[in-house]
Amino acid sequence: MSTLEQLGEGMNHAWDALVDGWRDLYRRATNAITRFTPHGSKGELRSRDGGEIAIRSSGWGVLAAEVFDDDDRVIVRLEVPGMEPDEFRLDVVDDMLVVCGEKQLQSERTEGRYQISECAYGHFERAIWLPDEVDSDKASARYRRGVLRVELPKSSARRSRRIKVKVR
Repeated sequence: MSTLEQLGEGMNHAWDALVDGWRDLYRRATNAITRFTPHGSKGELRSRDGGEIAIRSSGWGVLAAEVFDDDDRVIVRLEVPGMEPDEFRLDVVDDMLVVCGEKQLQSERTEGRYQISECAYGHFERAIWLPDEVDSDKASARYRRGVLRVELPKSSARRSRRIKVKVR
């Protein structure tokens, strides 16, 4: 095998490993990766420092969620640090809980320069699949320590019931 063929084979193996890594990342982070856009609902740039940091801080961020399902309700927990309770909009659309909000950029000025920004700011929207039909009129939400907890009672028409089946 020539050196060029060995190089080509090595590149193929490297590419396959990269593709496998991206597939694994996608599988593990499905729906948690959320797009943050630097514009508000009216199209204005939301920042207090001229906009450059706001634009650099927009992009993709992770809003990790957990969904719990029991006999009477569905509970959704969503990690959204740095917000206030009145900055969320919650809607139930079909079989999805849609959480919208806008993380405002709060710049801190210090002497020197900083180059790392791992926090995402801007408008976001996250849709979370609900495993059962819920009564959205009776839903409640609480925000504490960066975690939004939404409790959605199941619709009485669709509540699951447990029955015993005798096997013969």
